[in-house]
Amino acid sequence: MMGRFSGLYRGAVIHTRLRPRRHRLRYRMFMMAFDLDELDDLQNNCRLFSHDRFNLFSFFDRDHGEGSAEPLRVQIEHRLGQAGLSIAGGAVRLVCMPRLLGFVFNPISVYYCHGANGALVAMLYEVNNTFGERHTYLIPADPTAETIRQSCAKRLHVSPFMDMDMSYDFRLTIPSESVSLNITGRDAEGPLIATCFAGRRREVTDGALISAFFSYPLLTLAVVAGIHWEALKLFLKGIKVRRLPQAPKQSVSIVVPHASSREGQGV
Repeated sequence: MMGRFSGLYRGAVIHTRLRPRRHRLRYRMFMMAFDLDELDDLQNNCRLFSHDRFNLFSFFDRDHGEGSAEPLRVQIEHRLGQAGLSIAGGAVRLVCMPRLLGFVFNPISVYYCHGANGALVAMLYEVNNTFGERHTYLIPADPTAETIRQSCAKRLHVSPFMDMDMSYDFRLTIPSESVSLNITGRDAEGPLIATCFAGRRREVTDGALISAFFSYPLLTLAVVAGIHWEALKLFLKGIKVRRLPQAPKQSVSIVVPHASSREGQGV
């Protein structure tokens, strides 16, 4: 495998709603995988990418975590500590969309937290909704598993067409030459919605960035516009709109794996 972990993954995302009206959409997109310790190296080697500065492509720490000026890695280590976990200087790696011309919206950002020996210690799933709210699910990981399979109770309102009494099942691979992120939302009747992103890796170079920019123009705005367009189509199909509930008081849910209730402790 390549010397640098960080990469650009070009692929497609598929959303499928199963009930009460089947609804499916597919669109091409890309995501990027960042080792938080490589951000400055990427900036130094790519004229079109910057860390915490405006550029064609950029990554701002404040777009994630607490939204503060504190370095994102420090925030993640603090959250892991609150869950009784330590990575002892190991890698923190994040799959998300970057800023494009200063704009970004990430429905979900996925953190892979590794110990000093390289073993996976925990996963963090950082969810944003279009109402400006954010919540993170922190789940300790099985370091021996080839495919990451985890579950948690839903804590943040995301879609006005789904109830809060749901759970998420995550099935992911660790990014390498390809990456796969699968999320299934379940309610009392079973699977309700399934989302999958699959992409192939390209090295982060100016050439790869400019190619992605023109292949997926205005990607961030297209994602936001697409969310609202698909919401309109669901509404026209007669799917009932739920009222926006109050956001969770705690920004992070610590999830105990294999707990029968799938409940998490807020921190």
